Amino acid sequence: MSTDDPGTPDDNPQPKRPWARSNPAPNGPPRPPHPPGTGGFGGGPPPAGGRMPAPVSSLRVLMTVIGGLQAILGLALVTNSVSIATSLWGEDDASTYARRATGEDHAGMVVFVGILILAVAAWGILTALKFPTRHPNVRNSAIAYGWMTLAFTVFLWAFMTVLILVLIWLALAILLIVRPNQPECRAWFGT
Repeated sequence: MSTDDPGTPDDNPQPKRPWARSNPAPNGPPRPPHPPGTGGFGGGPPPAGGRMPAPVSSLRVLMTVIGGLQAILGLALVTNSVSIATSLWGEDDASTYARRATGEDHAGMVVFVGILILAVAAWGILTALKFPTRHPNVRNSAIAYGWMTLAFTVFLWAFMTVLILVLIWLALAILLIVRPNQPECRAWFGT
């Protein structure tokens, strides 16, 4: 039947094309498959059939643990801002009222630093949660988070008196920088 007139037959009927990618004509050459990362939902590379390699998995756990420790520190700074500010900026020879006023004046700065630390902790934890997507930018984010943690070590060194804790944190920060550059991690993220 003709497409213009539903009542008259047509000599060359046109085959209906299905919605899925298939051959353009019944006897024509097949179409190439979708290139990786362009079809389906998400648009990322196809998921691997295997498991996450051990170095990638340990990097993910390390980022989650360090992010959790940073979150605890950030929450402690936000909730105890007046007492921390008083201990940092308080004067020894002043009365109790003057020390409280000095601590209350600088409490906003302590809260700001606490919120900043919470944001960095959220960055690390969210990056660790995105590892199964295997997107190359997640690896770049992990490297940048490692460098940020190294800068955080300098901050800890200035305010912490327990040297062994600072050295442990420094070793963890160095691991965060080195681990994403291992061959297994590069292969997992496709870089």
